Amino acid sequence: MGSVPPRLLVVEDDDHIRTALRWALEDEGYLVEEAVDGEDACRQVAAAPPDLMIVDLMLGGVDGFAVVREVRLRHDLPIIVVSARADTHDIVGALEAGADDYVTKPFQVKEITARLRALRRRAGAGSRAGAGQPGPREVVLDRSAEAPLVLCEERGTVHRGDRQLHLTLTEFRLLCELAAAPGRVLSRQDLLRRVWEHGFFGDERIVDVHVRRLRTKVERDAGDPRIVVTVRGLGYRLDPQ
Repeated sequence: MGSVPPRLLVVEDDDHIRTALRWALEDEGYLVEEAVDGEDACRQVAAAPPDLMIVDLMLGGVDGFAVVREVRLRHDLPIIVVSARADTHDIVGALEAGADDYVTKPFQVKEITARLRALRRRAGAGSRAGAGQPGPREVVLDRSAEAPLVLCEERGTVHRGDRQLHLTLTEFRLLCELAAAPGRVLSRQDLLRRVWEHGFFGDERIVDVHVRRLRTKVERDAGDPRIVVTVRGLGYRLDPQ
């Protein structure tokens, strides 16, 4: 028997766009489900969380920002936001709400499918890394605290003491890339290439937003980061404590 196709929820109130996405994504092997508004999307996710989501920002009633925030309260699934609005405020707002990626309308469907493939590759990288090896390797990122911060890329986990931290896929891959080069500065373009693969229409703000979100989860004081530090004018560096 073949593998079960990934379930993908498309949240879009434009019938033409939603139908075009469905046809293209079904051709890519996804099991596509649809929601025409934010309320419907939240109900479907609560009943049976999908594997991935595509969410339009400008929905009637509960908008896409609220949908992403609601999903992020309980789930770490990859989310791509689409919108006709390319304003900096909207892009940053969507990413800070918890989106992994942002695509502006009008878009080519092949751009969406390429980004979804990149997200799925990143999701599978950790599970493949430990196959056939004697045991997962744990990296202690902060041993100075009473509860140490431990990353295990093979298991796809980050723990602060006995408590597992719930990072999104993008936050986890970002932490892994920084942890792979401790003490070394990685530029925003380096991180775009390594984490997002396809880049993000040349926009480095996506890195800054995800670093801010990552710090709220791994730093003891996100306002005074000691683990993921900014090197002004150059990029970011991971300093194990």
